[in-house]
Amino acid sequence: MQMGYALFFVLFPIFLKGCCVRNHQKKKTGLKQTTLHQHYRAVEGEIFMMPCISSVNEHWEQTRTREDGEDDKGSSFGCGKAFLVEVTHSGNYTRRTGSPLTIHLQVLEKNSIGCFQPEESSAILVTGVGGKILCPGHNCSDNSNVVWYKGKKAMSECRRKSCEEGGLLKLCPVSNHDTEVFFCDRQIREQGLSWIFRRAVNVTAIPAPKSEPPSIRCPDGNITVEVELGRPHTLMCKAYFPYEIKFSPKVWWHINDGGNMENMTLLHMKNEYNRVIHEEYEVVRRAIIEEVTPQYLNHTYTCRASNSFGSSSVTVKLKRRNKVKWPCLVGYPVASFLLVAGLGIILHVKWLELKLIYRSHLYYGKRDGAHLPVEKEFDVFLSYVWSPSSVEGLSLSFTSGPCNDKEGAPCLSSINHDEGKATCRSLEVLLPHVLENQWGYRLCLLERDILPGGAYTNDVVLALKRSRMLICVLSADYLSNSDAVFVLESGIQALLQKPSLKLLLIWTNRASASRIRPEPPLPTLVHRALKVLPSLDWSTNQPAGTARKFWRSLKKAMVKRRE
Repeated sequence: MQMGYALFFVLFPIFLKGCCVRNHQKKKTGLKQTTLHQHYRAVEGEIFMMPCISSVNEHWEQTRTREDGEDDKGSSFGCGKAFLVEVTHSGNYTRRTGSPLTIHLQVLEKNSIGCFQPEESSAILVTGVGGKILCPGHNCSDNSNVVWYKGKKAMSECRRKSCEEGGLLKLCPVSNHDTEVFFCDRQIREQGLSWIFRRAVNVTAIPAPKSEPPSIRCPDGNITVEVELGRPHTLMCKAYFPYEIKFSPKVWWHINDGGNMENMTLLHMKNEYNRVIHEEYEVVRRAIIEEVTPQYLNHTYTCRASNSFGSSSVTVKLKRRNKVKWPCLVGYPVASFLLVAGLGIILHVKWLELKLIYRSHLYYGKRDGAHLPVEKEFDVFLSYVWSPSSVEGLSLSFTSGPCNDKEGAPCLSSINHDEGKATCRSLEVLLPHVLENQWGYRLCLLERDILPGGAYTNDVVLALKRSRMLICVLSADYLSNSDAVFVLESGIQALLQKPSLKLLLIWTNRASASRIRPEPPLPTLVHRALKVLPSLDWSTNQPAGTARKFWRSLKKAMVKRRE
């Protein structure tokens, strides 16, 4: 029992003296807050960081004394911010916040340091195991009093397994978070002044290298790819390499003539690219076949990836792609369904126009040739709106009695015995006299045949029921007149309900009438019907030959006159 106690008291101090311990280090700092003036040295071209005295973000501003004695402000740096130090950064820096504190920074040239070694400013450590970091100039200096920092935080304040010994920092173990800039502050004394010589070591933590060959994951094994003849094709290979310190991946595409693995030719390839994915390198290499010909179908294509530990390869063969044909049992029903659905949508959208076309063109034409509708009081209900030009023709005298040429055109020369003047008159003046006096139709005019004092809407509906045909003389004035538009709308509704009424539109000036925007706007029914209802065009300034053509077309469009 006494022997056990003795061994315990002998071995316990040895364990405490071990390097990688947690929270057993004596807290060391390189700068005392009670000192009002500190001296720092750095090496040009290395990373430097202004010290952080307190937890509050501090800012250091450089001041220079000019010849006139005034201070000249220069560079300024925040504590904890790393930067590449230059010789011009030498000077005094004053803390803006807190108690007055001045740092004198002296930046040394590289050539002035006898044992400067550039490779000492970087270190590569492997994660998962212990690592060591040497303070630059370790072999040329006294390393008895060195303080290490990770960024702006002293290592003695970090809760992790580490220790500092003779200018050496040991990490147990190294983690991915150790990829950082470490600073070592070496305290020296020259000519009665205490200097802190700050050196930087850029540490990179890497995963543990694996002694494994690369793996190819695309293509995933030996495969056969379908291609189209006459078109270009791209072969892609994705290889994944385990991490290596000296990384030199190689990925190639080869073509094997006739499948002969002994006779391989290097393919034309695009530049490869690589990236790190989950502690391994991904390397992509593409080979391009400009045009696939039948000859390419006889070859085998090999992607080979290799590193210092071995190689891997996959093969790709090409075969001709057959054009995809829909099976009849699938393609025809789908095509039929799409056709029927499309027709249904068109019929739904254009149903009103189609119904008006059938009622006004086809349906009435068939009935008119078979038998006449039941006896009605009027042959034509004529709807128009007087315009200023039409009023001028009211004083003209007309010759009564039938007068037509061989093709049914009226004898315009009988009107004032002047054909030219007759064709220049308004249609609202000419049409009633031609239809009634020369062609012998029984005409219904609202201003003449409807008794005053009644309800306008009822009179219009009753007049339409008593008429075989509705003729509307459309003009800008007509479309702007709500009463006239009501007559046209009532005629369209009558045509849709019972197709015993024939409807004809006569445009006096279609271009100007189509540009008008009446207030209130035209009803939707009227707006859509104007596009499909039978119509003729009339112009007061048209030549005599065109006028004859209009009258002949009007004669053909009229209902058969009862004898």
